[in-house]
Amino acid sequence: MSEGVAEADQPIERVGGAPDLMSKFDPVIATREALLAGGVEDPFSLVMERVLSPTKAICNGRDTILLGTYNYMGMTFDPDVIAAGERALADFGSGTTGSRVLNGTYQGHRDVEDALREFYAMDHAMVFSTGYQANLGIISTLAGKGDYIVLDIDSHASIWDGCALGNAEVVPFRHNDTEAMVKRLKRIPDGAGKLVVLEGVYSMLGDVAPLREMVGAAKEEGAMVLVDEAHSMGFIGENGRGVAEDQGVLDEVDFVIGTFSKSVGTVGGFCVSNHPKFEILRLVCRPYVFTASLPPSVVATAATSIRKLMQAGDKRAALWANSKRLHAGLRELGFTLGTEEPQSAIVAVMMPDLEHGAMMWQALLHEGLYVNLARPPATPANMTLLRCSLCAEHSEEEVETILGMFERAGKAVGII
Repeated sequence: MSEGVAEADQPIERVGGAPDLMSKFDPVIATREALLAGGVEDPFSLVMERVLSPTKAICNGRDTILLGTYNYMGMTFDPDVIAAGERALADFGSGTTGSRVLNGTYQGHRDVEDALREFYAMDHAMVFSTGYQANLGIISTLAGKGDYIVLDIDSHASIWDGCALGNAEVVPFRHNDTEAMVKRLKRIPDGAGKLVVLEGVYSMLGDVAPLREMVGAAKEEGAMVLVDEAHSMGFIGENGRGVAEDQGVLDEVDFVIGTFSKSVGTVGGFCVSNHPKFEILRLVCRPYVFTASLPPSVVATAATSIRKLMQAGDKRAALWANSKRLHAGLRELGFTLGTEEPQSAIVAVMMPDLEHGAMMWQALLHEGLYVNLARPPATPANMTLLRCSLCAEHSEEEVETILGMFERAGKAVGII
């Protein structure tokens, strides 16, 4: 199932005649309690006491290699990025205390939008307080009652929530299936508004969408197209603009959504576009209008990072080399992976079930390696997996060390 699908409905208990609204979460509570009763550390309560670099931290008291962050390009400790944030903090204070449409637009907000326009070579850019809010705001504002959204079944939770907020008719199709997408588009009534929502890289398996075929087919059916490039911005494509650039269809995409919390190395979200009416969204997009704007230090770090990513060819090459080596090494060890070939900076290691996944996660943590344990409903097809997110700053030696950790942990748990 997709990240946007909730747990199955459960009967609601009643306390003193009134419904206990928390009882629907009982299955999740039971699963968590059973997991912890087996002696496994809570994989969702990890604490990083100190972060030493983009690839190392002290986690739960242990020296740990980080392989479970989205710090793809390693920008979080870049000296220029940190210096920009420090200057903005000193000059403008810790926050704006207001919405972008009121007192919350500082010079830094305009500067980061300028950097985005330059990075993507597009006419318009609009920054949100998170990537989640970017999808929530743009999708819900574009497609409302009477409109249709055709989307991949494995779409991120923020995409599904944007659909729900806008009250559009939602039509999902099988993952990365262009033919299924076209069939659904052809069933939409004549004259209805149509928005196709795709992702460049899907965050659980790290697989890439066939955007060249999908975008072209959507346009033939008269649909507008939005592509979320959260997990591809910075390193996929000649200029790091994402899968749409890499597959030669960026000029055909109406809206590109992205985030600062991955390759850019801070927090925030954005939408870029060449649509001539785009700027009116600043006045009609509720998650933009009714949210406090990002602090000056955050937009300063983002603008600096984005401009440095324009010249990050060496980092992109290093990240791809790391991804290919880890993917090949894990397959050689006998692990089952989410993709046959490396397609992104994400390498998904499939687990037979949640119990083995949690045991493997803990074994790796004890080895000194942090990865993400992912389970349904966040994962597709009820999978349990360990998600590895590589960084351009991982050294060749670190990648080899990681492979050794996986081998020892995998044998100890019985995965390989």
